Amino acid sequence: MSETRETRLKRLAMRSSRRGIKEMDLILGAYGRGRLDAMTPAELDLYEALLDENDQDLYAWVTGQAVPPAALAPLIQDIAAHTDLVRP
Repeated sequence: MSETRETRLKRLAMRSSRRGIKEMDLILGAYGRGRLDAMTPAELDLYEALLDENDQDLYAWVTGQAVPPAALAPLIQDIAAHTDLVRP
């Protein structure tokens, strides 16, 4: 049986705020609360793939310390902008 959208959103929100490092808890938790409800199924698929990435890599990508994979770059940029981590 497939999960409902509501169940999926709750699961992704939980995964967003319960990461391996506190910084990513805060960054992805805030992003999830602000953006998940408006995401399309395809955007949720990409976000879920992003949640499978290592926290240290995610943090480096979101803070601009490393270049993210091309497929995740637009999402990483949106997360950084949402959390005011984009530098001019």
